[in-house]
Amino acid sequence: CAFLFPVVSCRLYGKKKISMETALIKDIIEGILGRLSVPAEYGGISEIHGGEILKFSVKTTEPNMFIGDDARVLMALNHLVKKIFEAEAERKNLKAINFIVDINDFQEKKIEDIKNKARMMAERARFFKNDVELPAMNPYERMIVHSFFTNTEDIDTESVGTGLNRRVILRFREKKDEGF
Repeated sequence: CAFLFPVVSCRLYGKKKISMETALIKDIIEGILGRLSVPAEYGGISEIHGGEILKFSVKTTEPNMFIGDDARVLMALNHLVKKIFEAEAERKNLKAINFIVDINDFQEKKIEDIKNKARMMAERARFFKNDVELPAMNPYERMIVHSFFTNTEDIDTESVGTGLNRRVILRFREKKDEGF
């Protein structure tokens, strides 16, 4: 894999200095994009989930070629970039980082959609003071829901089911009164 991607050092990205890890991911993405017959270009780095995840943007006029049915092509692209990064990072003693590759902000919009649906279902749980079951989700989507409610006192989350039917249950918990 080393022959596909140039040796990486710290560089300036915009006005920010980027780490060797982010520079390596950028080079991997650009290396893959450069070998495709579909027009696409690297669009930059941003932070999502309060800085917990780095988003590497790709811009294209043909997003369906990169996203595919049920976003399977996009998931495959993310998997490929992550596996190449893991191999190179281990070889170069670089630290692991949490990141996604996003095509025309598709994943960011999907994350916001998942959060909005979860927020609406949590309001339903609060109103009826009862547990609410969300539809089946893939592991990444469930992680988004669990993370979204991490600091919420009156809603707990739990994943139930198996395989493609695994889903999140939002469990309503009465707030405890702070007695004096």
